[in-house]
Amino acid sequence: MFTSEDHEKFKALKITKVAAALELLLADAANEQVLPETLFRQAVDDALEARRSARIERLVAQAGLPFADASIAELDYRADRGGLNAVQMGRYAKNDWGREQMNVVVTGMSGAGKTHLACAIAVAACHNEHSVKYWRMDNLGLALVSVHDDHIAHRNLLEQLKEVDLLILDDFLTIGIDPRATNDLFTVLADRDRRLPTMVLSQTGPEYWVQMIHDRVAADSIVNRLANNSRHIKLGTVDMRREENMRKRQAEDHWN
Repeated sequence: MFTSEDHEKFKALKITKVAAALELLLADAANEQVLPETLFRQAVDDALEARRSARIERLVAQAGLPFADASIAELDYRADRGGLNAVQMGRYAKNDWGREQMNVVVTGMSGAGKTHLACAIAVAACHNEHSVKYWRMDNLGLALVSVHDDHIAHRNLLEQLKEVDLLILDDFLTIGIDPRATNDLFTVLADRDRRLPTMVLSQTGPEYWVQMIHDRVAADSIVNRLANNSRHIKLGTVDMRREENMRKRQAEDHWN
């Protein structure tokens, strides 16, 4: 096996992961008759896969998803869920968000599963090594206002919003938004327009969004950018939140 001096050399060459993988392979008696070059190639592959897995875990953690374990493979495709189908979701699972220029607008009643659906798409994006950031719109508005007087923090937040591969805005304009946050939202969406996609989740549509922004010019510009360059997913009338809560109560034998 490798000595401490060997490990220092590996560290200097920045191949510690490869060395660790090779050491595990060499320690396995089943590999005694395997050619050294074959073991080395396997060690390189294992180290690369470990690096990729760590990057995916980091991307999912940084995304801030409320359902970080959501999966497109486990979505419910019942007919009464509206515009949700496996073929369409398969395309979203493989989508190149870093090159996508169209936004995604997901609408549906409260409890329809908009957030869970978005998280499933986001997790798939992370597995394809795209950066994702999830924000609930009211929290984003508060965050933008809170850093407005801190030039560096404000610039950094705007830069993150502008450059992330897939930006998800949940509960979009369910309530009104501070004028200072409105200006920032316009800046972000204008910068991302036809360059990087934004996914919007809402119970309502463009006609309502316009009413929630006091500055009508800014409202028209924001809504126009989102609504007129988007793919739409309209969920049905099934209350997925209610069904999930019922399943949990039954599984826990809640009343006994």
